[in-house]
Amino acid sequence: MRRQSSMKHPPSKTAPRARTAHLIIVGCAVACGWGLALFSTPQNAHQIIEGLFASNYKDGAWQRSLFGFFGHLTSRIKMRVTALSALGLCAGVFAQSSAVVDQYVAKESPIAKAGLLANIGSKGSRSAGAKAGVVIASPSTVDPDYLYTWTRDAALVYKSIIDQYIRGEDNTLRANIDDYVGAQTILQQVSNPSGTVLTGGLGEPKFKISLDAFTDGWGRPQRDGPALRSTALITYANWLIAQSNSTHVVQKLWPVIKLDLDYVANKWNSSGFDLWEEISSASYFTSAVQHRALREGVTLAQKIGQTGVVAGWTTQADNVLCFMQSYWNPTRGFMTSNTLGGRSGIDANTALASIHTFDPEAGCDAATFQPCSDKALSSLKVYVDSFRSIYGINKGIAANGAVATGRYSEDVYYNGNPWYLTTFVVAEQLYDALIVWKAQGSLTVTSTSLAFFKQFVPSITAGTYASTSSTYTTLVAAIRAHADDFVAINAKYTPADGSLAEQYTRDTGAPLSAKHLTWSYASALTAFTARKGITNGSWGAKNVKVPAGQCQSNQGPVVKATFNVVATTVFGENIFLTGSIDALKNWSPDNAIALSAAGYPTWSVTVDVPASTNFEYKFIRKFNGAVTWESDPNRQVATPASGSFNVNVSWR
Repeated sequence: MRRQSSMKHPPSKTAPRARTAHLIIVGCAVACGWGLALFSTPQNAHQIIEGLFASNYKDGAWQRSLFGFFGHLTSRIKMRVTALSALGLCAGVFAQSSAVVDQYVAKESPIAKAGLLANIGSKGSRSAGAKAGVVIASPSTVDPDYLYTWTRDAALVYKSIIDQYIRGEDNTLRANIDDYVGAQTILQQVSNPSGTVLTGGLGEPKFKISLDAFTDGWGRPQRDGPALRSTALITYANWLIAQSNSTHVVQKLWPVIKLDLDYVANKWNSSGFDLWEEISSASYFTSAVQHRALREGVTLAQKIGQTGVVAGWTTQADNVLCFMQSYWNPTRGFMTSNTLGGRSGIDANTALASIHTFDPEAGCDAATFQPCSDKALSSLKVYVDSFRSIYGINKGIAANGAVATGRYSEDVYYNGNPWYLTTFVVAEQLYDALIVWKAQGSLTVTSTSLAFFKQFVPSITAGTYASTSSTYTTLVAAIRAHADDFVAINAKYTPADGSLAEQYTRDTGAPLSAKHLTWSYASALTAFTARKGITNGSWGAKNVKVPAGQCQSNQGPVVKATFNVVATTVFGENIFLTGSIDALKNWSPDNAIALSAAGYPTWSVTVDVPASTNFEYKFIRKFNGAVTWESDPNRQVATPASGSFNVNVSWR
């Protein structure tokens, strides 16, 4: 969520006590499975621990993580390994370890919910001026100005609200949900710089809180919003159907859902800006949420007799799933976030994709990137490790300990910092994985996920470990503690009043950027829910399979556009065309389309472009290796539904 263009008191540290530390470390060594290690004598242990506390504890090296501290310990001593059974002690140690998180969750949960609701509609205490059902990103109006509504943010927020309502946690939310349906029904019809409802306008990412169009420059289109909105509304629709209220679904929800999913089916293979609004390319998060939305849209359509869309949406869902497999980087073991952009591709994008497409009935399926899949776990480790050395607040934390995480390591927005929501997402993915392992009674370690599991049991090998095994018990306890440690990181940098901004600074942990970020509050609530072992039902991932053979694309209907520009040039100088869509090479001057000078001084080229689409473009000059762009603003075109058209302009 890069929007283009008071510091908390740290918690007091309890002075270490050697006797308590001795019990904790011995208990951890015995019960957590790393060789069931014991010290030769309590006296030796006492001396070693005191030394470690003196050198490391004051720097926060183990960050409340017993595993992090044990990692420091084992690097300095030679242990005598003994086979012991002390699982009861381990349970006590982990209970002590999670106490801080228990307290934080108990305090922060009502604050986060209140903060979220305060940012919604005309009744929200921080959202004055917003129409009913409109989610503001943040009440901040300067540094930065987030007093707008984003389709993506609103959908993720309302998905969490709808889930709370369906679970019976808060029956007062029904009117709020209906307000959201009404607001989105209006918003879909608002013409905007991305187009009209029928010419690409559903890809517009951002609107005024009055439900009017935002017309300034921005990273548009963004194609995840329609998919996320349809997922939220389908969740509500399924509940209404279960209450024998199909009529309301057909009359009020289905028209909105169908518009969104028709857009997804037609546009999934077209580039758009990613969820951080910075890179125009294929994006894993976008592809993953599009796939989910199409699948559950097909199921809903069958329930309410709208079968005309089933074949087309199913075909495109298969195509998206096939395409999703191409993001995997087998050499480095992570899911690439964006196919373009010049960055490493290691990004919170993929962890967010995993939790927002979590299906508790799909097991550890790698094709849909379920949280406990080997690819998702490997990718998560690579992502977390990318932040270990770049943030000052992560200094001194053990190599297998929890750390604060941000969007991606190359981030420069506000100097590039940890975000509350990205640190929560790590915990949530791990909690989701634990839910599935418990349900299936086992966990599987593969060569792909081996490095992830070695963080907790260095000697582990690939294989399946039943819940009756000591290895399974050790791993789930360790991973649960690890997940809690990520929550504890956020707890450490949450102000005393519980407010959650967008970021906290990389060197001091002081809150930064937009205040009271709605998405931050929603991410806290969904992570806390996952920690309780609560799930939100299946969306059908269990039964899907990647199509055999070569992936098929969906280019959709095209029309022929002839671009004519009058431009005088010198010998050796040529005119090229580029723009905001794939057909015009996504603003790439290197790959721009050459025009013919056969009708000089008119330069011309004919290109197949998507039908019923709004896009932007410019002409450029190339001469002796130099590139000269036309003056601003970008030119705009709205293409017809069929046929052909000409564009006749002069260089400016």
